[in-house]
Amino acid sequence: MTSVSIVIPTWNESRRVLDCLRNATTQTVQAHEIIVVDNNSTDNTRSIVQNFIDSHPGTNVVLTQQTAAQGLIPTRNFGLDLATGDIVARFDADCMIKPNWVEAVTLFFDSHPHIAGITGPVCYYDMPLPPVGQFFDGLVREKQYSADGMPLLFGSNMAMRREAWEAIRPVVCDDVEDVFHEDIDCSLHLFEQGFKTQYCTAMVTGASARRMGTKHDSFKNYMKRFQTTFDAHPGHTRDGYPERTLLRLYPLLNSMYHVYGAWCSIFKIDTAERLWSSYRKRVHLN
Repeated sequence: MTSVSIVIPTWNESRRVLDCLRNATTQTVQAHEIIVVDNNSTDNTRSIVQNFIDSHPGTNVVLTQQTAAQGLIPTRNFGLDLATGDIVARFDADCMIKPNWVEAVTLFFDSHPHIAGITGPVCYYDMPLPPVGQFFDGLVREKQYSADGMPLLFGSNMAMRREAWEAIRPVVCDDVEDVFHEDIDCSLHLFEQGFKTQYCTAMVTGASARRMGTKHDSFKNYMKRFQTTFDAHPGHTRDGYPERTLLRLYPLLNSMYHVYGAWCSIFKIDTAERLWSSYRKRVHLN
C-alpha cells in the first residue's frame, strides 16, 4: 500500500498543535510518519509535541527543528525533504484532518497513477455551521481556485507524490520578501514540469478561519498575494479569481468570525476538538 508522510510546520502553535496531532494520529489508516518541523517557536510548542510523543510512542510522530531561516517555505521544504513516504502531504498546525484523511489520500493515489498532486475541501471549525462553510468553500475551490485547467494545491490540505516534490524542489521559489502564496507557487511549478493535479472530495481538513478575523487592510494585502504569485510565473492561465469573491464577502465573514468566537468563548466550546469527535467515535465503534 502507498505510504503517506505528513509534514506539519510549526511556529508558536501551542494553542492548537495538540489537537492537530490527536487528529493526525487517530486515523482509519495510519500515516507512515508525521514530521513536526518547528521553526524557532518562542512558546512551548516543542515541549507540547515532545510530551505527546513521549506519551504516544507508537504513533510515528517525529519532532525536528529548522533554525537556519525564519519562514514557512524553508520550514516546509525542510520537512518535505526529510519525508520518506511515497506521498508527501502537508497541512498547518491548526488543521484537524478528518479521521479517514490518510485513507482517502492513499486510495486516491492508488487509483489515479497519473495524478501527481491532490487537494480537497476545507471545513472552517471556528465559523458557524462548519458543514455549510465546507459546501461553499468547495464551490469556490473547485470552480475558481485553479489554473491551466487544474486545481491549485491548498496549503491547509495538500498531498503530492514524492517524486513530484523532488522534481520541483530545485525550482520552487524562496520568496524571501514573503509576498507569494507558497502553495500556488508550488502548484505552478508542478504544472511547468508537466505534472497533473486533481480535486479529491474525500480528503477533508478542518482549518481555522483566523485570517478572516484580521483587519481589512491586512486581509486585502493578503489577497494581493494571488496576483503577485501569478505575475511571478507568466504563461499560466488563471481559471478564476477567488480573492475577488473573498474580498466581497469579507465584511460578512469578519463579523461572523468574531461573533461566533465570542459565543464559543462564553460557552467554553472548543470548536476544533468538537469538529471530528463524533466521527472518531463512530469509526472506533465500527
